[in-house]
Amino acid sequence: MSKYRTAQGKLVDMSALQAKNERTRAVGNMKVNARGDTIDSNGKIIVPVTTKVNSIYSKTVGNKSANKLREQIHVDAPIAQNVLNETLTVSERELEDALEDDIAVEKIKSMDVKK
Repeated sequence: MSKYRTAQGKLVDMSALQAKNERTRAVGNMKVNARGDTIDSNGKIIVPVTTKVNSIYSKTVGNKSANKLREQIHVDAPIAQNVLNETLTVSERELEDALEDDIAVEKIKSMDVKK
């Protein structure tokens, strides 16, 4: 951020103002300070903002155990797949085949990343 000039001509350094007040309780009902840390009624930090960001990021990107579980389910699925293919139309079968190709490509990519 930079310095801003008010209507009365005074300079306000927004980054300095933010840094000065980052531990101050934010206005509202979320129980956070200006940084985003979860705080208690005394202002002590319960959950830092970095922990919250890391947990959200790991849920969306780095959940490798869930990906392994999905792969195991897909490996066990061929028996059910034969029953499913009998009830699908031609265009639906083509979409399923394309999905299987995409999954195979993703497995190859993941093997390259592991190496």
